[in-house]
Amino acid sequence: MTPLPLIAYRLATRALEPLAPRLLDARARRGKEDPVRVDERMGFTRTERPAGDLVWLHGVSVGESLSLLPVVERLVKARPDLTVLVTSSTVTSAQILAQRLPKGVIHQYAPVDAPGVVERFLDHWRPGLAVFVESEIWPNLLLEAHRRGVKLALVSARITEKTVEGWARFPASARALTGAFDLILPQDAVSAQRLESMGARIDGLVNLKLSGDPLPHDPAAFSRLSAAIGDRPVIVAASTHESEEVAIVRALDRLGDRVCLILAPRHPERGPHIAQALQREGYAFAMRSRGEVIGPDTDIYLADTLNEMGLFLRLADMVVMGGSFAPALGLPPVGGHNPLEPARLGKPTITGPDASNWAPVTSALAEAGGLVLVQAPWDLPGVIEPLLADLDAAKAMGERGRRAAVEAGGGLERLWSLLAPLMPQRQARR
Repeated sequence: MTPLPLIAYRLATRALEPLAPRLLDARARRGKEDPVRVDERMGFTRTERPAGDLVWLHGVSVGESLSLLPVVERLVKARPDLTVLVTSSTVTSAQILAQRLPKGVIHQYAPVDAPGVVERFLDHWRPGLAVFVESEIWPNLLLEAHRRGVKLALVSARITEKTVEGWARFPASARALTGAFDLILPQDAVSAQRLESMGARIDGLVNLKLSGDPLPHDPAAFSRLSAAIGDRPVIVAASTHESEEVAIVRALDRLGDRVCLILAPRHPERGPHIAQALQREGYAFAMRSRGEVIGPDTDIYLADTLNEMGLFLRLADMVVMGGSFAPALGLPPVGGHNPLEPARLGKPTITGPDASNWAPVTSALAEAGGLVLVQAPWDLPGVIEPLLADLDAAKAMGERGRRAAVEAGGGLERLWSLLAPLMPQRQARR
């Protein structure tokens, strides 16, 4: 029997469903939705469903979607008889997935969690297995898919204490939702404990963000940029956030050696804002989105483009991870970004104190000697100068990080072995 709070949620979302198109249109005007494909959020699609069985994977935003790519690639190679559907919820994630998904994989925007929308989406796509990554627990979608017999997996699950506290007021509802899953694999022991408190049965631990290959790149673009930079050491400030760019530039002004600093913001659409901040500070720079090239006098390159992080990281002699300095700058914490991305490429990495989203990985890389933690941007020269003075030591540091990244990435095989029994039985495509 469905608990009363979930019945009330279903009734409320059905009553509010007629307002959803207007809210989505308003978001589209603010750039938060794709105006050309906004109907997909309401469960409508122009894409036909191929015949045969279908597996659906969902990651809400960029990080979650990218963490699914190794699973998608494994599915395409191992089960060519299956159609693979990937959904995400943000414009940026859709843009990146359009470039990164294997040929034949279908992308759609995820439906909003309203009963009619969910039914329309499931009627069209008819998945046999649905795999949700991290923390996507939408009551209407999950319960309706479960009612239809769809196998459900929550993988690399991460749940906050605040979420647990919210569901603690409705324990029967929490048990009903977690009980709908056939497989739950939290990404760490803390999330496992929290999900168990909600009534979940835990089947092991898997963190998909620890798995995966080095980020891709364009070799021709690498050759052009490398030639333009010349023999100057390259420092990449990766996935930076508000105010970090100027703080890092100011700090690296104190270096005795001349370097080429590549600023690669987490959200490239901030490029014009960053450019204005650099101009106010009196810094000269070249901006990639404008097609400006690196010249002999270019010390700062604003790399404000999508899906090129693999290119910039390969150019680096060392990497500073952004999203980790907010507390030192008096800003709300971000939690850091994935330090395995530079580590997989053998790049020595430096991060700030706010790496809470990646604490176990950060600790493992630091213990291996492939990563250094500093307290603030102005502490960077004290770490970077010795590495610039001894690039062999920097390369050795990067290699230690690379080996640690390889050791961390075994979760994909474990996930595959647990997902395989839930997949539709193999059959030839018609």
